[in-house]
Amino acid sequence: MSNDNEIRPFRLDTPEEAIADMRRRIAATRWPTRELVTDRSQGVQLATVQELARYWTTDHDWRAFEAKLNALPQYTTDIDGVEIHFIHVRSQHENALPLIMTHGWPGSVVELLGVVGPLTDPTAHGGRAEDAFHLVLPSLPGYGFSGEPSELGWESGRIARAWAELMDRLGYTRYVAQGGDVGAAVTDAMGRQAPEGLLGIHINLLAGAIGLKDQLPAESEQERAAHDAVNTFTTDGFGYFLEQSTRPQTIGYSLLDSPVGLAAWMLDHDTDSYYKISRAFVDGEPVGNLTRDDIVDNITLYWLTGTGTSAARWYWEFGRAQAAARAVGQAPPAVSVPVGFTTFPGEIWAAPRSWVETVYPNLTYFNEVDSGGHFPAWEEPELFSTEVRAAFRPLQKS
Repeated sequence: MSNDNEIRPFRLDTPEEAIADMRRRIAATRWPTRELVTDRSQGVQLATVQELARYWTTDHDWRAFEAKLNALPQYTTDIDGVEIHFIHVRSQHENALPLIMTHGWPGSVVELLGVVGPLTDPTAHGGRAEDAFHLVLPSLPGYGFSGEPSELGWESGRIARAWAELMDRLGYTRYVAQGGDVGAAVTDAMGRQAPEGLLGIHINLLAGAIGLKDQLPAESEQERAAHDAVNTFTTDGFGYFLEQSTRPQTIGYSLLDSPVGLAAWMLDHDTDSYYKISRAFVDGEPVGNLTRDDIVDNITLYWLTGTGTSAARWYWEFGRAQAAARAVGQAPPAVSVPVGFTTFPGEIWAAPRSWVETVYPNLTYFNEVDSGGHFPAWEEPELFSTEVRAAFRPLQKS
């Protein structure tokens, strides 16, 4: 008899034919003409995508990434009818604090791999043994190596409950949670649900700013700049969000049929990260861990797992959950656990402290750093890890 709570080892072993088929499809791409502007205002630029495609087929080594991933302890387990994939790295340091971190879109566990060493073995990265974490990195349902939900309802709250079940299943009775992008919404939901054992959360995107922007302060220059950034995003950078939150199935046909179409869609996220990624390919100047290999590793993960459509559906679920709550005037419960927040300057909107305190009155840690953007764990793993340590340090021995 099978055990529904069973935790199974996972190892990635990609069939060679799947890689060959991907390369054939890239080579057969029908290219559009060059954009008529000198910036990204018409979308992802032709030179960037063509250089990405060239690198993808001639220089990128998926087997190297496969070996990198397989060097880490990976598992799957079934929670609420969905097979969940996760990386679980226990620290060598005694009394390490368990930490579950959630990636976003168009990211994956790829964007978090650079923080595994700094967070689990801080003494090797300028930290202290008492700052160590046991690290749990799950793949969101419908993303990467996790299974696709076969029914509706997998919005942030349901994922948050699944993560609480996962931590309980791993035997962690006290833990903390962190997230950005989609992961910020999931981590926010965990803070509002406050499952037994959750000591606190850390977030690096104020996801609620869009819905609350009319209630957020706009008096200082920094606050006005943040308002301008939100308005710019919702008028000029909102294309992927609108399509995925209203018609994920429609865009999904392209995302599963063309590797280059998938790559372009994933690159067209936010201005700061796009130009950093573009520089990595066109100029050969990576920013931190946003190297050509890391970027193509992430895109290839989406392609080989065929999760472009199922990943996009989270936005559809998120949009409907938000609309349903507004329709009945239902405010979410308050976050009752301590909240840490780090503002990175290249974020879609760099949230000032006054905004974060409006959303999280129980804010216990806040810092504005000098570098990093929407994918800080990916781009600036050492800086990001320093922030996570600082935010959770008061909880290490609580």
